[in-house]
Amino acid sequence: MNMHSQQNGGPIDLLKNAYEMMKNGAFGDAGEILENALSLDFENQEIICALKCSSYWTERKKQYTGISDPFERGEYLMKQWKSFLTFLERDENSFEQGKYNLKQWVFSQALSDFLQLLEGPSASDPEILFRVGKCYKGKGNYKQALEYLEACNHQKADDARIIAELADCYAFINETQAAKVFFREAFFIDPQRIELESLESMMIVRLVAKLREMNYEGVALSEWIPVYGVLFGVFNVKRELRSLEYGKLKQSIFTLQSKLAEEGKKEFETEPRLLNRYFWLIDHHISSGDSRDKVNEILQKIQKINTAVYEQYTQ
Repeated sequence: MNMHSQQNGGPIDLLKNAYEMMKNGAFGDAGEILENALSLDFENQEIICALKCSSYWTERKKQYTGISDPFERGEYLMKQWKSFLTFLERDENSFEQGKYNLKQWVFSQALSDFLQLLEGPSASDPEILFRVGKCYKGKGNYKQALEYLEACNHQKADDARIIAELADCYAFINETQAAKVFFREAFFIDPQRIELESLESMMIVRLVAKLREMNYEGVALSEWIPVYGVLFGVFNVKRELRSLEYGKLKQSIFTLQSKLAEEGKKEFETEPRLLNRYFWLIDHHISSGDSRDKVNEILQKIQKINTAVYEQYTQ
């Protein structure tokens, strides 16, 4: 360790101070402190990374303060946070503390913007409730986030994006059963509607990492998550289907079977969606106490479509 870091005002202390500044949105001041820290320890990769990030947010904050509409202000910050995560991916260095502090500033600011809108005519607008919930989640306040996301889900049922955020919050408060049910539900409804980069609970982060190792990316990654979620035992909490849902499931399977027969495996989503629906149908037959023949019939269909999935599923 550089001997300066042992002294008061050494690079490590300066870095800590800069992180505090970032948490309060004082990016210019943080940049000056980091320049100073870099002059004492010019090979410290964390200081170099923090310096890049402080100038990144100095620019974004300038833009942000020039926006007058609270919704647009909050939206701007949420979008910039997404871009920032991509920007950080290019940097291999550990920047966890800095990232945490920046996140606190971004989501606190966006929260205060969106909360203004809950006082006016859009007080019960599900899109505002959703954003307020996401901001509380971004700040690490999961119970408060759940209140808003549940209110949003109540108004806008069957929205995969909302259900996935709910699942993420349940995972963080150790309601694992609920989290698994909601994740499975969300990825059943529409995997592509889910904002993967905003899901942070370990069960999903690990699952996504495993699929990336298997070279799944983009649309294909989202679509195969529910299939591997079942195969790897992550989506292992089942629920009973209501008769209307069972009818819809059968209809959906019929449509996807026809689609797969016509197009082969050209489309990213047809095969994984069909496999996932077969899993749901098998669960339904088992929980309803139906004959083993019905289950075997579906297993044969799975084997025909994807032998590897069939083998893993029947292990």
